[in-house]
Amino acid sequence: MIHPNTKLVHINDVVGYGLYATAFIPKGTITYVKDPLELEVSPTQMASFDKPLLDAIEKYSYKDERGYMIMSWDMGKYVNHSCDANTMSTGYGFEIAIRDIQIGEQLTDEYGIFNLEEDMICYCGAHNCRKSIQPEDFDNYYSVWDAKIIPALKTIPFVEQPLFYLVEIDIKSEIETFLSNIKKYKSVYALRHKHINKVKIEK
Repeated sequence: MIHPNTKLVHINDVVGYGLYATAFIPKGTITYVKDPLELEVSPTQMASFDKPLLDAIEKYSYKDERGYMIMSWDMGKYVNHSCDANTMSTGYGFEIAIRDIQIGEQLTDEYGIFNLEEDMICYCGAHNCRKSIQPEDFDNYYSVWDAKIIPALKTIPFVEQPLFYLVEIDIKSEIETFLSNIKKYKSVYALRHKHINKVKIEK
């Protein structure tokens, strides 16, 4: 489920749609949680689908650490990538605002965390745009992403959290452990699809 203070806006014919904040969303706010209504597609199911369904899944889903494709039932599937993203997936399975998001600002995410298998051309236009998002970005940038996530996680108890009720009990416990001992931090690398790691090693 995506944060409730967002709206869907058509950007242009190249990018398509994006999500924009309808209220101030402070750093440390959980902006997305995988809830029970999300669609999960296993690798076995993927192998049985025709191209039109595969194209839709590839466009609107992300691959988790198990190799499952996860598709949001709500507007969460319209969050676009930016190389200077203001939200980011975490090792705890939810996404968080890594800096303050102003009213009218687009919510953006880091697609490099989504276990890509092929390069994706980037149109974000950020000052630090990588021009393409690549499968190896996870290995190359996860420590940079961790450095952005950790300060945001520290502010979780101090900002309004409309999605916190959807966070699973064991994850809440892991967050409490981190807040009391930063050495217990769970890296975003926990989201790395292990099969991809194996393939890279074999090459």
